[in-house]
Amino acid sequence: MDFLELSRARFSVLEYEHRPVEQEKLDRIIEAGLAAPTACNKQPQRILLIRDDDGREKLNRIVPSKYYVPAAFLICYHRQECWTRPMDGKPSGDIDASIVATHMMLEATDLGLGSIWVMYWDPAKVKTEFGLDDNIEPVALLIVGNKSETAKPCPGHLMRKSKDEILLK
Repeated sequence: MDFLELSRARFSVLEYEHRPVEQEKLDRIIEAGLAAPTACNKQPQRILLIRDDDGREKLNRIVPSKYYVPAAFLICYHRQECWTRPMDGKPSGDIDASIVATHMMLEATDLGLGSIWVMYWDPAKVKTEFGLDDNIEPVALLIVGNKSETAKPCPGHLMRKSKDEILLK
């Protein structure tokens, strides 16, 4: 499948089989995150793999939406390791971590896994629950697993705005 087909095939999966994700697949997803470009190649990303019962319990206390979590990746960045744009002082961390998460999400799809990028969580609670250092900023929570047989895209998933609505002139 080419890249556009892969991009279009990916959807937010809400239902997973209750079985672990193979270590080889988790390793491939991590490799995709390591291959992602970052500003000036500073590589400030930090990735926490969550796949044990203790990690799941922590996620259940943090994420109000309750998904079964076969495995999850918390993608963060180290504040002191980001490139900073000199014109306005904007650090690259959020952008770098988002690129890393996107690479990981698409690799999961390529491996036949489902995923969902969960955005509804409190960063302060995440930092407390997982004991993150003050310099580590959580950005993305990516749940991955084997899709249940009933998993399907949400209504409207394939609806896209036209190029005329998106492209600035």
